[in-house]
Amino acid sequence: MSVSAIDTLRQPRPSKDRPSLTGLFLKDRGRETMTPEEIAMLENSVDEVRSIPARTIVIRRDERVRNSSLLLEGVMCRYMDDRQGNRQIVAFHVPGDFVDLHGFAMRYLDHDVATLTPTRVALVGHDRLEQIVEQQPRLTRLLWFSTLLDAAMHREWVFRLGRLEADGRVAHLFCELHARLAMVDLVRDGMFRFPVTQIDIAEAAGVTPVHLNRVLRSLRERGLMTFRGGAVHIQDIGALTALADFDPAYLYGGGPTLEGAGS
Repeated sequence: MSVSAIDTLRQPRPSKDRPSLTGLFLKDRGRETMTPEEIAMLENSVDEVRSIPARTIVIRRDERVRNSSLLLEGVMCRYMDDRQGNRQIVAFHVPGDFVDLHGFAMRYLDHDVATLTPTRVALVGHDRLEQIVEQQPRLTRLLWFSTLLDAAMHREWVFRLGRLEADGRVAHLFCELHARLAMVDLVRDGMFRFPVTQIDIAEAAGVTPVHLNRVLRSLRERGLMTFRGGAVHIQDIGALTALADFDPAYLYGGGPTLEGAGS
């Protein structure tokens, strides 16, 4: 199914009667530094909200990009295919992420973007982003910070794939998801929903589905974590962190220091 076939819902402008569409953007990573004016401008930049089915390609590689998507609900990914059609997932996106903000500057992406679950996204046209760049230097810096976070996560994914054994790769991935989802209040007592398949996890961790199944069984038997039916329960975060050699500093929790930004 193409994105053009998706039902598009026109949204009214923000008001006291409508919940924020952008409230999870950079939550616990600098959002608290935003002024009411900046928040209002970001809210007003949303042109529409789309509900997109699972397993839908939203942006194809080398297509012209004219808006960027802020993920409101669900899970999305960025991925690349090799010549044989084998997929490598290079990023997972969770609520609060600006999935394809890179397209604003680059106009084209060198990879595909797709949904993994049913999702809702807020679309921000690049003409709106141009207005933010021209009028709101601090907000512009926060948007830039968002893309730099993606770059920091990408470097960590390279480290994970290049330096960790299979059990460490999988542990690292789930540690990262736990930390990111906790920032947007989607973790309770070590448990969170991540309703993707084992094949998706394998393609992100660089292992075969059979090997991933063995790793998950090992992690379960060691009392570290379980992943069943899209539900994750991390039972021993300390041991899982040690196995993963995981340091959450690259996620920049607590947010950037923006004093003087734009001055």
